[in-house]
Amino acid sequence: MTPASLQTLPPRAGIGLKARHYADVLAAAERGAAPAWAEVHPQNYFGAGGPPHRWLTAIADIVPISFHSVGLSLGSAAGVDRDELDALARLCDRYRPAMVSDHLSWSNTERDKFPDLLPIPYTDAALDHFVREVGRVQDRLGRPILIENPSRYLAYVGDGWDEVSFLHELCCRSGCGLLLDINNVEVSAFNLDFDPLSWLDTIDPAFVGEIHVAGHAVKDDGVGGRIAIDDHGSSVRDSCWTLLDRFLRRAGPCPVLVEWDSDVPEYTVLMAEAARADALLEPVDA
Repeated sequence: MTPASLQTLPPRAGIGLKARHYADVLAAAERGAAPAWAEVHPQNYFGAGGPPHRWLTAIADIVPISFHSVGLSLGSAAGVDRDELDALARLCDRYRPAMVSDHLSWSNTERDKFPDLLPIPYTDAALDHFVREVGRVQDRLGRPILIENPSRYLAYVGDGWDEVSFLHELCCRSGCGLLLDINNVEVSAFNLDFDPLSWLDTIDPAFVGEIHVAGHAVKDDGVGGRIAIDDHGSSVRDSCWTLLDRFLRRAGPCPVLVEWDSDVPEYTVLMAEAARADALLEPVDA
């Protein structure tokens, strides 16, 4: 793999860029108040042209951009979706994003695509497969990528690895980094009944290239229990901020993204969340 000439994300708070906020970001930039960086789902820009590209081009001239892919389906039995990978590579050539990431998941079969990021088993065979597919993506893009820990609603019987060890081994063997989603840790801990603090304390900060925080919902599961849903549809929970602060105290500054993908609020609300993340980063810098 030949490393590309990359930007870097600043160790500050960024925002998930939504179409309703395009004009807000450009107006804020004119006042010298643009977000430190922004992240997009590249699948929204796979078209050749049109307004989405005009907006993204203008914003990418102002702030670093991170591509957070949701479509490579690295965990699928047939391997990475080659059409998605080719489209992602073309978009990377066009915009030269500071970071590229995807998920520890699968979403495709040979004939179907599912509108969700589905869990993989934590087995030797799954690890070998994922190392191989991450390598293919990195070779195609000419850069290392980040892989995000999933939000889980179930665990497979017969898993041979705990999640953190699986992620560490994936990073060591493939050369990828980790996108640490702290909200996903909370969701998984609630659903699978483990301690999120212990999970977080075992992560090696050296692998972490980006952090996500977000809100989630807790609902009745219909059979007398409760389930956490990773909906990114509300402000970041206080418990998630506490976990972020705990990790930053140990790891030092890192790019932190505020995700808000459903029931998207006004720009000022989103930036207030980013400011709260920046407030946690400031003492780390001091």
